Amino acid sequence: MDIKKLVMKEEVPSIQTPEELAEKIASFLLDKKAKDIKIINLKGKTIVSDYFVVCSATSTTHVRALADYVDEKLSKEYGLEPRGRDFDTKWVAVDYNSVILHVFHHETREFYNLERLWDDGDNIRII
Repeated sequence: MDIKKLVMKEEVPSIQTPEELAEKIASFLLDKKAKDIKIINLKGKTIVSDYFVVCSATSTTHVRALADYVDEKLSKEYGLEPRGRDFDTKWVAVDYNSVILHVFHHETREFYNLERLWDDGDNIRII
């Protein structure tokens, strides 16, 4: 038996850019039936993050399930852990440094209208 095979860890694929990370998060959200997914490009608009990924959930349980699913997938498949999380029953924000995921209960999303705050006309992509 080859000792190198025993010692070497399986290589984890990497995500190279904030845009790739935002796209990957959006694809995971689609897997779990998130609604109205948008990727907001914030480059040059704020120092907080390069992208927001915003979506709606159909219930408070769905809000938590979406955030947990994305967190689990990024951790297991890419070795990425969030820098921080803010959980509420109707809004979860997960900070991946260059990308912040916002999962809203649909009523809370309508109230805060986060997209309106950052819309410059061509920086929002609907998934």
